[in-house]
Amino acid sequence: MSTTIFETLESDVRSYCRHWPAVFESARGCRQYAEDGQVYLDFFSGAGALNYGHNDPDLKRELIAHLSADGIVHSLDTYTSAKRRFLETFERLVLRPRGLDYKVQFPGPTGTNSVEAALKVARLATGRREIVHFTDAFHGMTLGALAATGNATKRAGAGVPLPFTITAPYDGYLDDPDAALTWLGRAWEDSSSGLDVPAAVIVETVQGEGGLRAARAAWLQGLERLCRQHGVLLIVDDVQAGCGRTGTFFSFEEAGIRPDVVCLSKSISGYGLPMALTLFRPELDVWEPGQHNGTFRGHNPAFVTATAALEKYWSDGTFAEEVRQRGRELEEELGRIAALVEGAVRRGRGLLTGVWFPDPGLAGRIAGAAFERHLLVETSGPKDEVLKVMPPLNISRADLLEGTQVLLDAVRAVLGEEDAVARPVPLRQAPAAHTARLKSSA
Repeated sequence: MSTTIFETLESDVRSYCRHWPAVFESARGCRQYAEDGQVYLDFFSGAGALNYGHNDPDLKRELIAHLSADGIVHSLDTYTSAKRRFLETFERLVLRPRGLDYKVQFPGPTGTNSVEAALKVARLATGRREIVHFTDAFHGMTLGALAATGNATKRAGAGVPLPFTITAPYDGYLDDPDAALTWLGRAWEDSSSGLDVPAAVIVETVQGEGGLRAARAAWLQGLERLCRQHGVLLIVDDVQAGCGRTGTFFSFEEAGIRPDVVCLSKSISGYGLPMALTLFRPELDVWEPGQHNGTFRGHNPAFVTATAALEKYWSDGTFAEEVRQRGRELEEELGRIAALVEGAVRRGRGLLTGVWFPDPGLAGRIAGAAFERHLLVETSGPKDEVLKVMPPLNISRADLLEGTQVLLDAVRAVLGEEDAVARPVPLRQAPAAHTARLKSSA
């Protein structure tokens, strides 16, 4: 599996491939197949862009049918039948059952596009400019989103000052769990605090890149009350934690809050196709026509697969309950792993769960040992001290337990409790095209 072209021609900014030096060729469900015939169990899920695994057959069928019929692919914001079907389905299966009255904006293809639109519309609607964000937050790589991001390395990549944001302690960051809300409330009430009342607060209910800290429901409820009291808009960034990853379609449902603005991307297309939404209350729709636009905000193949995903997985509560069950099982298995290391703590919620280790280098070594055993997991947190586990939401119990057993083997190997010989996961059934290529090259 030659990697020369990537290493000589592609920018040094590449990162995941440095930890996973395999050349992947095909994938199905929770497995990826490399050029050399090796199989990898995928507990990464495209950083959350593949909540339903790779190449879901029902979504693939709809996508192929659309393309085979010469369906519209690129449309900017013109009307298309594929967009109509998505909006009708999204309203029927997601918004209406939850009593949510949101306008839908297609801001561009990625999560950072969704966040940029949210920040801009909040500033336009309120006439204020400051945005409150939280310690360890991650909201994207464009300048507005970076200004609301905590990671020093990512912020440094901007090359310019990142103004008009205020950092507050996230839930659990300080010993006093309510300190952040107390401080914000007092500062907003005191005209001499030096802290202007902001346009909005942006928050992740689970900090995916920031170390899997999960905010308590009571804390989120308190934050919502505080925002309402002071006329501050509440933005929930659900780019990674949304679309079912925590067991409900929106990650904030469990807390019973109703954000003013919601950011969605990653798995909203259901297939890994670029797509993002910014949702907001109708009275916040203060845009002038064309005031925020983007060439690829009308990606019709993504509308097609998004519609198919909603109809397949979210037509009733069955799938959500299955996700919650898998989440409980994952939390239990990762709790066993945390118990092997003194001071380690399980973090996260549902199928966005991991283990925080007191030794910052331990998570990376375990992820490396997992790759040797053909399991894909990543790390997160300011020092990459959290082992982050994100299997597909529709993973079977057998595959989930197989992966967590591989992870347990990797942990024990790193701790020196067993020989670090790789025991790859079984091949199972590879996609037909991949199998045929291997046979022809044999």
